[in-house]
Amino acid sequence: MSEWLTKTLTLNTGAKVPIVGLGVFVSRDPVEQAKATSWVLTALQAGYRHIDTAWIYGTEKPVGEAIKASGIPREELFVTTKLPWNHTKRVQWSIDQSLKNAGLDYFDLYLIHWPHSVAYDENESRPRNPDGQIKLDETGNFNDTWAEMEKVLASGKVKAIGLSNFSVKTMEELFKTAKVMPAMLQVEMHPYLAQDELLAYCKEKGITVTAYAPTGYATVREDPTVGEIASHYAATPTQVILSWHVGRGVVVVPKSADAGRQKENCQILNLSEADVQIINGLERNQRICNKPDEFGNVSGWSMERLGWM
Repeated sequence: MSEWLTKTLTLNTGAKVPIVGLGVFVSRDPVEQAKATSWVLTALQAGYRHIDTAWIYGTEKPVGEAIKASGIPREELFVTTKLPWNHTKRVQWSIDQSLKNAGLDYFDLYLIHWPHSVAYDENESRPRNPDGQIKLDETGNFNDTWAEMEKVLASGKVKAIGLSNFSVKTMEELFKTAKVMPAMLQVEMHPYLAQDELLAYCKEKGITVTAYAPTGYATVREDPTVGEIASHYAATPTQVILSWHVGRGVVVVPKSADAGRQKENCQILNLSEADVQIINGLERNQRICNKPDEFGNVSGWSMERLGWM
């Protein structure tokens, strides 16, 4: 087992979060979602102790099944899930659904998945307006949602609460009413989208950052500069990029259903300062996972409203 699977960062709650975790995002196909049980189990057997899921991924149940099959004591695991954007008016109900899905008594971390709310439709988590845009629910705001998240924290059903896809702009607005400081912010982050200002802001506030889509997919992995650095270390581009994140004090949750790549992803390198600076130079403020659609929006909100400009 890689030593990096046991390395942790300390949240502002005092809890320890493994710095390398497994992301469990899959397509909306129920068959693919069900398959996650087997590869989450291989990751747990390989030593992973941090699992990142979400209600909207449809993988809370497979994650719970894999945990049960692994026989690993619950207290040795760190499990994150996320409040979906269409449950912001039913937060208490939603956390109960997530716990039921996973067959767990609590989650270690519960995140607001997006700063905006989408209209609730029990048959569709991504309802659309006639023009094709996401159907938003503008009758509340994320300050109201956070107040409900604070109640979930007080209930003991989760050990920490945090945010996903928020920016400095949206967090500043949240902090006007928040009583509990978020323990974690999860955002898209990779060498093409380093988010230095956001990372510095979070460190100043004591908020740990997790990178999703941390390798930047093939777009970044196939960058010639990354490949050249990887060759110097007899490593893979993925290992170089994940090592760059870890060196910045960022938690990574790469997704892989392949047992070999799961083991590869936790082999963290000690990059030279020169190589770190070269990777830093790849920054181009390029979103790869969540980029504007034909309307100029990301899942219903403009880049300006998200604070992603």
